[in-house]
Amino acid sequence: MAVTASGFIGKSSISVRLDFSSVHAKFSYFKRPFSASKPLVVKSVALSPPARTVESPPAGYRKNVGICLVSPCRKIFTASKIHVPDTWQMPQGGADEGEDLRNAAFRELREETGVTSAEFIAEIPNWLTYDFPRDVKDKLNRKWRTSYKGQAQKWFLFKFTGKEEEINLLGDGTAKPEFKVWSWMLPEQVIEHAVYFKRPVYEHVINQFNPYFVDEEKDSHELVQGLNVHEIGKKKVNTD
Repeated sequence: MAVTASGFIGKSSISVRLDFSSVHAKFSYFKRPFSASKPLVVKSVALSPPARTVESPPAGYRKNVGICLVSPCRKIFTASKIHVPDTWQMPQGGADEGEDLRNAAFRELREETGVTSAEFIAEIPNWLTYDFPRDVKDKLNRKWRTSYKGQAQKWFLFKFTGKEEEINLLGDGTAKPEFKVWSWMLPEQVIEHAVYFKRPVYEHVINQFNPYFVDEEKDSHELVQGLNVHEIGKKKVNTD
């Protein structure tokens, strides 16, 4: 199945096309209270080397929070960055000095997606780190005027409790927009579409949040037909 959306950002047109026709997996349901009797299995994804876990952010790494936002339909919010085409990610952002990390996660979620209707569910206790590739490191350190090797992330799981109309990639107006298009994805799709240097962290995040997912038998046609792509500043784009 091809998923297509097109539109404009300012005076520049954008066009997005995704092909999810090869998706054949069980839909993974999220609920509370949870049962871990059938943990989620990430399928059809080549596993990367394990993510590095640490008890505190190591020197030279930017302190960061990551947000795994799950919809009532048990899919994960994922978005594509404006200036980095063909890469998708979950929301994330830097934590201010002394800022409570859970509050930082709520703040970043609001700034990047406009979402305020979210329920905290879980937190991964350790920090996860990834290194920037050289070109990314040089670009970001010039932008931030820093010398970071990479990022140390604390990950949080939230359940989206609002309506989709609340999601706005222009954010809450306090920061420049980061994303141009978003979609609800299955966990294995989130990993598959992640940029390569973040993939080990994503695999670890999905694995750590496994107890909060329970397998539910679903027809593969049901899995694919509900996929939608949404644009910045646009209402829902139906792709059925």
